[in-house]
Amino acid sequence: MSVKKKANKSSVRKLKLPTKTIGYLEKAGVKHNLLQHKTIYTAVDAANTMKKKMAEIAKSLLVKADKDYYMVLLPADHNLDMDKIKKVLSKGKQKQVKVVKIPGESVARDFLKVKNDAIAAFGSLYKLPVIVEKRLANIKKAVFSSESFNHSVEMTVKDFINLEKALVDSFGIKKKIKKVPAPTKKKSTSKKVRRKNK
Repeated sequence: MSVKKKANKSSVRKLKLPTKTIGYLEKAGVKHNLLQHKTIYTAVDAANTMKKKMAEIAKSLLVKADKDYYMVLLPADHNLDMDKIKKVLSKGKQKQVKVVKIPGESVARDFLKVKNDAIAAFGSLYKLPVIVEKRLANIKKAVFSSESFNHSVEMTVKDFINLEKALVDSFGIKKKIKKVPAPTKKKSTSKKVRRKNK
């Protein structure tokens, strides 16, 4: 494991390392980089902070299907399609899933027994099955969340899938990014005013 730091020395000492995640990866003998960075809360923040493409950031979602929970991962530039994930889960369970939802933060905190709302992408840490969006599986390396807002894990997606024994399927939908039109220049009327005053 190598640690890439992106913080000054005074803040480095205060940051709590994601020890569960580090221990899990080291025990498994999986090659990875621990990335240290400023506090981030979303996959978009992660991409901006680490200067990565959105497609290289794995967005982790806790999903509840009827009474069962799953760790679902997509590229950060994708949203979860609830109808598609319902079909994927129904196929996997060989039983029709009736309700799929993303539980609120308090439910996630209580169910996963996390103190600061930071969850790791590694479902095995919570004894949860992991499902990976096919488009994420198609890239070589990605950045995954740890149980810290100041650390992320970079590793090959193939190693992540093998380690987590993840199911790979298609259930994401590419985000539509609205293009903001460039501001139009207003024609100045000052010349006309000057001419009138002459």
